[in-house]
Amino acid sequence: MNPSPGTLAETAAPNNKHWSSSLWKGLGRHFFSPVDNSPLVLFRILFGLLIFLETAGAIATGWVKETFVDPTVHFPFIGFEWLQPLPGYGMYGYYALMAVCGLLVMVGLYYRIAILGFTCLWWGSYLMQKFNYNNHYYLLVLLCGIMVWMPAHRYASLDVRRNPAIRQLTCPKGVYWIFITQLAIVYTYAALAKLYPDWLSLKPINLWFGYKSDYPVVGPWLQKDWVKAGVAYGGIAFDLLIVPLLLWSRTRWIAFSVSLFFHLFNAAIFQIGIFPFLMIGMSVFFFPPDGVRRFFLRKKPAPETEIAKGASQVQVLSARQTGILITLGIYFLFQVVLPLRHWWFPGNVNWTEEGHRMSWRMMLRSKSGTIYFTLKDLQSGQQWQVFPSEYLTSEQTGALATHPDMIWQFVQHLKTAYGQKGIRNVQVFARCEASLNGRPYQLLIDPSVDLAALDWQPFRHASWILPLNE
Repeated sequence: MNPSPGTLAETAAPNNKHWSSSLWKGLGRHFFSPVDNSPLVLFRILFGLLIFLETAGAIATGWVKETFVDPTVHFPFIGFEWLQPLPGYGMYGYYALMAVCGLLVMVGLYYRIAILGFTCLWWGSYLMQKFNYNNHYYLLVLLCGIMVWMPAHRYASLDVRRNPAIRQLTCPKGVYWIFITQLAIVYTYAALAKLYPDWLSLKPINLWFGYKSDYPVVGPWLQKDWVKAGVAYGGIAFDLLIVPLLLWSRTRWIAFSVSLFFHLFNAAIFQIGIFPFLMIGMSVFFFPPDGVRRFFLRKKPAPETEIAKGASQVQVLSARQTGILITLGIYFLFQVVLPLRHWWFPGNVNWTEEGHRMSWRMMLRSKSGTIYFTLKDLQSGQQWQVFPSEYLTSEQTGALATHPDMIWQFVQHLKTAYGQKGIRNVQVFARCEASLNGRPYQLLIDPSVDLAALDWQPFRHASWILPLNE
């Protein structure tokens, strides 16, 4: 007798349920199975050193002064206007405290407090200014948040010296997959973002390298067409392939050598801070942990006993472990979706900037612009012009002319400033022209729109941003 459709469905459902349950358990066992924690320990030391250099260097190079101390008007992320720089020289102390936290992370002293403190302070610094936005600032936000939860201080740390009971030689294997997955997302979106006509026709590369012709030794080479094409197309290939090639043992060392050259080249040519060295440092998670231990932590005992003991304890997932997997799934889903949000808005994201930040659109374009404002007092009918340089630093003025959200914020500042002078019913119009990747200058903002009368709507296209004339 042939089984009825109902019988087939009843049979299939338990099988599917059993299959999904087995897959979930297998994932859990793989994720929480113990491995040598040497890569995590080594990365903690490097990470602490890099965040120390980033924050101490920001003071030493004058970046803190240019970004927080000199300006009288600031551009926090919209919605975080309450986050303002500390007055006077307070931001020097702010960054000095972050530098101390970085050192504490590096040596593993009061690790949890230090990394949590740095994370909160860095978040604040990131959100309170955006005219100096950089993708590696955002990456640091994410990595700091991840490191807060990592058992990275359980070996080769002063915390272990203070309390030997916390000493461990292993960590869950999933720790390494968290970093690898985050890195894969960064690289993949960086590659996809380059697949647009301007990049493929070398427009930004031509502009950038044209400014570097006087560099010693490499300057003349950077003017050669084949070098420019190699950088543009090689960058796409590198971003797409580097993670798979690092994961495959047969190509790992070749891939690491290419990665080393790629990031050191970027560090030398573009001077982009710690980002290249951070990406090099994260390569440690691709190498066998025992090899990392033998090369960098030679005095560390082999963890076979801990691994065997821990493996016997992950046969059944606990409620806590299930919760960790679900939380990570939600986090990485958010990381995959967030960089796609610019498709929600019409127009070229490199022009409108809508959805540009936090989407790994790294070093894709060259923009410049000019801007001034026309103000009109509706009560008296008086009209006058305001130039941003009257209020902003030269760096802020340059960023303002190419970023519509900052233009809107500056208009709100003007509206408030003149309101305090008794002019409470003022219209503000922007005359802004910009150039993208060497195109002729064209209007970026509709000059007929009173920006002072508009509210910011983060989930809707700003119709006062004019489309790019290709």
